[in-house]
Formats: sequence, structure tokens, C-alpha cells
Amino acid sequence: MSDSNLIMSGTMALDTSSRAPSISKNMTTEQIRETAVEFESFFLGQMLQPMFASIDTAPPFGGGYAEKMWRSMMVDEMGKSMAQAGGIGIADSIQREILRLQEAEN
Repeated sequence: MSDSNLIMSGTMALDTSSRAPSISKNMTTEQIRETAVEFESFFLGQMLQPMFASIDTAPPFGGGYAEKMWRSMMVDEMGKSMAQAGGIGIADSIQREILRLQEAEN
């Protein structure tokens, strides 16, 4: 794999982790809960990004493109971990709203 392909695949992996989950009709209760937790983890990751963006990395071990990519993925995983551990309550609200919207459509 060439260097440009490697960078492109790493960038695409980074992009897919920073998208909000989608909602579709006729989701099961388990799918709704999973989507709500995914949304909360996305939200928490987005809220944590600015906190870590201002941290300086000192040479010779830090900095560069790989550092930015790693840091972004680390913050996304922190958001996922926080959401799985109970989060801040957004998932519960999202789950109730999705159920309410599905009931209104029927």
C-alpha cells in the first residue's frame, strides 16, 4: 500500500467515526437504544475535542499528522466509553424521542 493510500484510508477511518448515527423507521427497541447510545457517544466526543485540541505535544515524541489522527480517535473512544458507562443522560432522552416519533407515525 502506498503512503498516499495509507493516509487516505486513515483519513476515511477518522471521518466515519465522527458521524452522528442515523435513524430509520421501524427500528426495534434494541436498535433504538443502540442508536441513542451512539448519538450520546458522538455528542460527548464532539464536546471533548476542543479540550484536547489545545494540548501541546513536545518533540521528539509528539506532534505531526499521526498525533492529530490518534488524538481524535482517542477522544472518540473516550466518548464511547463515557456513553457506555451511563453518560450524561442524553441517550435516555433520545430513546424516548425516537419512540415518540415512531408512535406518531403509526
